[in-house]
Amino acid sequence: MSFPFVISIHDVAPSTAEPTAEWLSDLDERGIPASLLVIPGPFAGGAALPEAPDLIDYLHAAAGRGHELSLHGYLHEGVPGGPLLRRGVNQVMARGAGEFWSLTEAQAAERLHAGLAVLNEAGMDVVGFTPPGWLASPGTRKALSALGFRYWTSQLAVHSLPGGPVRRMAALSHRPGGTGERTGARLMTGASRAFSRARIPFRIALHPADLTRPGLRRSALDAIDTALSAGGRPVTYETLVTA
Repeated sequence: MSFPFVISIHDVAPSTAEPTAEWLSDLDERGIPASLLVIPGPFAGGAALPEAPDLIDYLHAAAGRGHELSLHGYLHEGVPGGPLLRRGVNQVMARGAGEFWSLTEAQAAERLHAGLAVLNEAGMDVVGFTPPGWLASPGTRKALSALGFRYWTSQLAVHSLPGGPVRRMAALSHRPGGTGERTGARLMTGASRAFSRARIPFRIALHPADLTRPGLRRSALDAIDTALSAGGRPVTYETLVTA
């Protein structure tokens, strides 16, 4: 019996065009449709999406091959303020980049509008949203529904809008650098094996920084190949929520 699993490529932006293409090449070789999480504003010292026509063309071509384009914040950077507890969670879960973690509905709507405007200018229609660090405030979730998004994702689930259902699907992700890197890599391959054996849907999140560590790339591809060998059916987020 097959089971769905989702592969997402995070932090797609002009400054990460090269590693995005490298990850996508690995997935294309395996016939895997991916959800590409696009940052429309300036990211990591690079240009904003409208200033990168080659990347825009590349993403349109990827969408034409069956990959999904999705919104991934606006600037992908932390917003000052918010309760102390939320600031702490932001540091642990998103290394301070939880852009939508402490926003009110009005604040979130403003950033979402800005992101959608950039994507629309580039000819990209999106139906889904993954907040940086998978952290979305209650106000953000209300704004997403009001703007007509079909889904948003957290680290443990894919949330259809408006009002559900909620699909419980853990996301496996590396954290390059630090003492926990090797443990995290073993966890990714081990969890993929366990989920695949039990036919439990799950997700694998790929990041540009993973490719700075060859061992992380290898463990991610091993986890993907394990799911495929066990009969896993790779789908995009959009396919998952509309099936």
